[in-house]
Amino acid sequence: MNDRFALTGARIFDGDDWHEGAALVVRDGLVEAILPTGAIPSDIRVADTGGGMLAPGFIDLQVNGGGGVMLNDHPDVASIETICKAHAPFGTTALLPTLITDTPAITAAAVAAGEAAALRKVPGFLGLHLEGPHLSIARKGAHDPALIRPMTDEDEAMLIAARRKLPVLLTTIAPESVEPARVAALAKAGVIVSLGHSDTGYATAKAFAEAGASVVTHLFNAMSQIGNREPGLAGAAIDSGTLSAGLIADGIHVDPVTIKIALRAKQGPARIVLVTDAMATIGTDMTSFTLNGRTIYRKDGSLRLADGTLAGADLDMISAVRYVHRVIGLDLSEALRMASLYPAQAIGQSHRLGRFANGTAADIVALSDDLDIGQVWIGGKTVFEASASH
Repeated sequence: MNDRFALTGARIFDGDDWHEGAALVVRDGLVEAILPTGAIPSDIRVADTGGGMLAPGFIDLQVNGGGGVMLNDHPDVASIETICKAHAPFGTTALLPTLITDTPAITAAAVAAGEAAALRKVPGFLGLHLEGPHLSIARKGAHDPALIRPMTDEDEAMLIAARRKLPVLLTTIAPESVEPARVAALAKAGVIVSLGHSDTGYATAKAFAEAGASVVTHLFNAMSQIGNREPGLAGAAIDSGTLSAGLIADGIHVDPVTIKIALRAKQGPARIVLVTDAMATIGTDMTSFTLNGRTIYRKDGSLRLADGTLAGADLDMISAVRYVHRVIGLDLSEALRMASLYPAQAIGQSHRLGRFANGTAADIVALSDDLDIGQVWIGGKTVFEASASH
């Protein structure tokens, strides 16, 4: 195998800097180099992208569904493939299919499907996100309260065993349902622990971060808020330099002013990262679907239970990038990092994802100057082309 080509004609964003008059050279599914166009070797295939920009593919750490399927309803490899394919046209080249709180049997099936998807190297499959069931009923959101429960020895052992067979395993837990010692054991085993769906106070959240939690799930949603005398989990996420925080940037889940304040205040090196929390609707025209036997309705850009509770988001990654760039006013470079480099860093994968450097994955999105997606590559192979989709 020696599939080597160069992409030219676009500005190239490598995750840090922009390159003008340059070519992105790809060999065998990996980035080889960014070269001046005059330095392209004469023996390799050259493809002119026709302007616009090339950026690292987007990484989504929270994807409940897409293409008409929910991982909860069909926890199998076919669903994982469908979900990954549904998000590729929106620039997402790596994602964590996410299981919302469910029964032990469904959870086991989802883990087995993830292990099989990893073995098959399903394009776009990065690992799994198990969101629950070890959450706080007080901050359950759209999770079924009948299925929320404390973590047991068996649950901990299952997560550690699953991590051995998955490239990435992220789990959302609430301190109300899990002891700090379990978090430490999970983190030591390589499981990424995220705090979420919790009413916990700031001090407890910080203690869990010290125990090994390194992410916070959908900042401001389903968590204790910043108060005048109690900063809550939201405050801990922003104040702690070790906690990355997912953000649903759709203009519905979090007010734009609140997003601006959080971005200005966030302590690094960990960052706020864009997540979609997408459901089955992405890539379809469906108007409703079910989760744990309850109907979720799609209307006016949001997804809600019959009682009005938000249930995931009707959001894709390029829309989130456009939102933080155009509405929040972030520099385009930073908006792109929030969708690629920062999520890669949050899960310890920035050595191979979220940027262009020698040896990183050739996961690439071609964008027009208006931020429309022209083409998407995963591992150097085209998985979406706008001209071919019409």
